[in-house]
Amino acid sequence: MKSILLLWFAVAVAIVLTSCKNEETKIDDEMKNIQLEDFFKNPEKSAYQISPNGEFLAFMAPYKNRMNIFVQKVEDTTTTRLTASVDRDIAGYFWANENRIVYMKDIGGDENYKLFGVNLDGTDSICYTCFDGVRSQVIDPLIDIPDEMLIGMNKRNPQVFDVYRLHLSSGEMEMIAENPGNIQGWITDHEGKLRLATAIVDGVNEQVLYRETENSDWQVLVTTSFKDSFSPYFFTFDNKNIYVISNIGRDKTAFIEYNIKTREENVLFENDEYDLSGVSYSRKRKVLTYASYTSWKRQMHFFDDEYKKIYTSLSDKLPDYEIAITSRDLNENVFIVRTYSDKTRGAYYLYIENTDELTKLADLSPWLDEAKMANQLPVEFTSRDGLNLHGYLTLPADFTMETAKNLPAIINVHGGPWARDNWGFNPEVQFLANRGYAVLQINFRGSTGYGKEFWQASFKQWGQTMQDDITDGTNWLIEKGIANPDKIAIYGGSYGGYATLMGIVKEPDLYCCAVDYVGVSNMFTFMKTVPPYWEPMLKMMYEMVGDPEKDSVMMKEVSPVFHVDKIKTPLFIAQGANDPRVNIDESDQVVAALKDRNVDVLYLVKDDEGHGFHNEENRFDFYRTMENFLSQHMK
Repeated sequence: MKSILLLWFAVAVAIVLTSCKNEETKIDDEMKNIQLEDFFKNPEKSAYQISPNGEFLAFMAPYKNRMNIFVQKVEDTTTTRLTASVDRDIAGYFWANENRIVYMKDIGGDENYKLFGVNLDGTDSICYTCFDGVRSQVIDPLIDIPDEMLIGMNKRNPQVFDVYRLHLSSGEMEMIAENPGNIQGWITDHEGKLRLATAIVDGVNEQVLYRETENSDWQVLVTTSFKDSFSPYFFTFDNKNIYVISNIGRDKTAFIEYNIKTREENVLFENDEYDLSGVSYSRKRKVLTYASYTSWKRQMHFFDDEYKKIYTSLSDKLPDYEIAITSRDLNENVFIVRTYSDKTRGAYYLYIENTDELTKLADLSPWLDEAKMANQLPVEFTSRDGLNLHGYLTLPADFTMETAKNLPAIINVHGGPWARDNWGFNPEVQFLANRGYAVLQINFRGSTGYGKEFWQASFKQWGQTMQDDITDGTNWLIEKGIANPDKIAIYGGSYGGYATLMGIVKEPDLYCCAVDYVGVSNMFTFMKTVPPYWEPMLKMMYEMVGDPEKDSVMMKEVSPVFHVDKIKTPLFIAQGANDPRVNIDESDQVVAALKDRNVDVLYLVKDDEGHGFHNEENRFDFYRTMENFLSQHMK
């Protein structure tokens, strides 16, 4: 009897201890999980810009859960709110002159951006381009002409943008260049004169047009196939020649000075492995400052010792972060500096060059502790047909490449598809890593920055070799022992949403669940519903993606909606009702087709959103639904 009591007592103690241990583990897991809202709520302050005279700061901050514009004096903390948008965030803004700010905003995600202006004290608020169905763009703010700027609008013809001179104080405007129907971009010289244009010829060839003065006739400067790039950035400082990023005759883009009279080029900088991503110059001193390119991180080549000195000083003061100068006054003495890394959104600083003084303005997300964030690690592997592919792997914060074994994993496919994933803070990647998932981002063929040949390898390969690259990356993660082969999800937005659908069509046993965010499902209807200003480029899209008539067999084969009979993977789809790029019909079609087969699909539609969810509460709803969906199928 005594031994039975002792055995019962031992079992009871074991049960109590096990219960306590389980409760401790549960509490510990809850403490590790950072609140979802902390990853996806609006920044505390962001988008700082210095006024042209260096006396005022403008920035964006929440007002009634929407990002609005505020201003303050540099030496004061008292702020004035200039806008009161409560339906949608301000999309962007800039200083038009010392006393006026111009900003842009759309309605419900339709991307028909309207242009507004407001004085520094909040008075004289004007909507300059409130026309139904019209999209506005800024061509040149004409910072040296305080009451004028050049804008583009597709008011006359929805497919193309004409150029208007806008008078900021009165709102009056006059057309100064009517688009003949083929021009896709306009470029001014350093005096604000409209002297360059980029055009499409026959739908597939591109031209750069040039004129000596605004009264001269346009002449063709360069003609290329769209498969080559010749992209003018700005005029030389004497306004005689142009600086261009081009890959004509080479695989990687180079920064060149192009002589307009002789048609000769002078290569100023190039990298053997990567395309250039940008160039910059000093407006005041009229010198080139740097060129940049991206390997696994942003790299810089300096042309100017003075700028290099500034950048080096900032790097010494902020040694653990990447830095970028995002704004400067006209005297180029007061700078706005932004920091970031893979583990933090970063902060804004005010830098005074002549005193070498650096003052912190604000953290973007002070509620996120970067010590608890995960490292974004560069990775590379070889595709089945021999291409060298790069990407990033983010592991839960407690793991390294050596200790990460058999983890649940998310294959996060970028959109575009002619874009790329970059190193830096990504809130959804950090959120997923915080929830215990390994996250793999793959720069599959067609991703930008890796040269012409790599880009062209994606032509007419949607759902084919492009998809194979994603599958190969998934299998690489399994072979490394990092991913649990039974717990891998695929997720992406836009093209990434399309790749998600094709992933579960082509590899029905590889992924245990899938999340499609504003993704294409039917290549034919996608081509028919592009925004009107994309229509001049349709022939290019036919060569890059597929011709609905000539390539109809192939396009049907790579349209997920026609292969829903192969889908057995649990699926969550999210869509904005006003999406101008991927029409809501793309999601409606595949949901209806799956329901016809009695396949359960979770479908979230937001009536006040477009191509991606921008309103804070909608982001919360999407990621909360996604978190629960992944947890249900992966843990």
